[in-house]
Order: sequence, then structure tokens, then C-alpha cells
Amino acid sequence: ISQTLLLLVVFWGITSSSSNAQLSTDYYSKSCPKLFSTIKFTVHSAIMKEARMGASLLRLFFHDCFVNGCDGSLLLDDTSSFTGEKNAVPNRNSARGFDVIDDIKSAVENVCPG
Repeated sequence: ISQTLLLLVVFWGITSSSSNAQLSTDYYSKSCPKLFSTIKFTVHSAIMKEARMGASLLRLFFHDCFVNGCDGSLLLDDTSSFTGEKNAVPNRNSARGFDVIDDIKSAVENVCPG
């Protein structure tokens, strides 16, 4: 009975703990109020140029997040000592939309200080 009670207490402790760290859609509302409109405009422009780009961007997100979490590692470029995921064999001629991500980054850097 004591092992069962211990397991119940441990299970209760794990499942009842809470966290105050919450994501927020207004996190950048003061530091970069044009963030979302800039991203939306850049993505919308890319999709208007090529209708399949929306699906390609979703695919990039999926492939980055499917293995070991969403860390942006799919966006890493190769270096002299490192082959990034962008040019890894499974992603060659498959993953696309990297230029749109670069465009988003540039657009955000233009409207958001720091």
C-alpha cells in the first residue's frame, strides 16, 4: 500500500503543478506595434506572387517542429564546419520558402528597433 500511496502522491504533485509562463499575443505591442501587420503583409505578398507559398511555409514549420521541437534549426545555413538542416539530403529540393522567412526578418528589422 505504501508504494501505491507514494506513486499517487508523486502523480498528484506532477499533474497539479502549474506554471505562470504564458504566451501572449500582445507581447510586442509596445516594443514593436507594427510586428504582426508587417509579417502579415510580407507573407500575403509572397502568397500573392506564388499561391503555393502558404503551404510551403506551413511545411517548413512542420518539419522544424516535428523532430525535437520548434527551434528554427531548419533555417540554419551551412558553415565550413557544419551542414545545416536547410541543405541536408532529406530537405534538398523539398523544403522551400526560406527566402520568404528572410524577407520577413528584413521587414521586421526595418520597423522594429533593436
